[in-house]
Amino acid sequence: MTKKKKKEEDPRVHEELKGFKMEINSFGEISSSLPIEAINDFLNKNVEDKKLKEREDQTQD
Repeated sequence: MTKKKKKEEDPRVHEELKGFKMEINSFGEISSSLPIEAINDFLNKNVEDKKLKEREDQTQD
């Protein structure tokens, strides 16, 4: 049996993250096409933190 070759397609991403790619080099280091600050800002705006949801000392924006 032969192995199927993977297609080199761009993954579906949110419009704000167009062009976002992550790679792991031979040393196990993760490199990204976007700065980590931009990724964190996107996640803060679009993802609810379940651990902080019920805390009373956290303010909702």
